[in-house]
Amino acid sequence: MASVTGTSVSMSSLSSSFKPTLALTSRVNLNSVSFPLLRSNCGRLQVSCAAKPETVKKVCEIVKKQLALPEDHAVTGESKFAALGADSLDTVEIVMGLEEQFGISVEEDSAQSIATVQDAADLIEELVAKKA
Repeated sequence: MASVTGTSVSMSSLSSSFKPTLALTSRVNLNSVSFPLLRSNCGRLQVSCAAKPETVKKVCEIVKKQLALPEDHAVTGESKFAALGADSLDTVEIVMGLEEQFGISVEEDSAQSIATVQDAADLIEELVAKKA
């Protein structure tokens, strides 16, 4: 794994065969750094913007209320709407509840990409940040 902070580069090996193709010196042109073996070892790249815990909690509460789930039913960031029993109408109503609670407007394309509570929380924070 490689991470870049300011002008420094740090690497930790994903496997014993990982060898970066760049000798690091005091100054590195970060535009020319490549990790070909890293690309071949990864099946996919996942970028996550973890929403604040309080946003995830509010979304969980709204989902539980909208789906009339029992209080003891566990709803977490990883919970999928479909697995909680939500159909397409429920999902639309959840999005409408989120829009009202957070004072945002969710575009139809964005709403269709929401599958989990975490997806919804991440989108909310993105929209709230754009609104500010």
